[in-house]
Amino acid sequence: MGKAERTKEFIIQKTAPLFNKKGYAGTSLTDMTDATGLTKGSVYGNFEDKDDVALAAFDYNMNKLIGQVREIQASERSAAGKLKAFISVYRNGAESPVLQDGCPIINTGTEADDTHPQLKEKANEALARWHKSISAIIQQGKMHGEFRENVNTVEFASLMISLIEGGSALSKMSGDGNYLTKSLDHLEMLISTQLMK
Repeated sequence: MGKAERTKEFIIQKTAPLFNKKGYAGTSLTDMTDATGLTKGSVYGNFEDKDDVALAAFDYNMNKLIGQVREIQASERSAAGKLKAFISVYRNGAESPVLQDGCPIINTGTEADDTHPQLKEKANEALARWHKSISAIIQQGKMHGEFRENVNTVEFASLMISLIEGGSALSKMSGDGNYLTKSLDHLEMLISTQLMK
């Protein structure tokens, strides 16, 4: 990796938490230069504009989040264990550099809904990939006789994401982690009672 690529990666690493915490509108160029220790010229010498940095920061946050989930899933043999990996990552969100200030999907999607079409599209793509991943795990569990065949895969995947993201959003908004904790507890119960045979 050359110097320019290293500098670009450094800027993304330092600004990604800012964009997740403060949002696109709330993150200023001064925030970015303060976080990186670089000048405005150095930041914009590596990126076209603030949009370019924000889009790269979202991708960075999502890759980190996916990596945390996959690391846990790698040691899980059961489909239920692979689903619970998502729960584990969000349950320990305070220890995660990506989730300390909330989930990047809900944070970005909510802010960008009416203000930033490119970020909204990125958040929607991430949501679709997540739904597809959960659905594939449920189908795998059905094929191996671990999960009930009559469970609606698409609906359960949607419910799972809704509980995680809803709990995450309410906990962030209120400053009360119990919203997320209770949502994750309920989701674990649903996996055990509604999904597993």
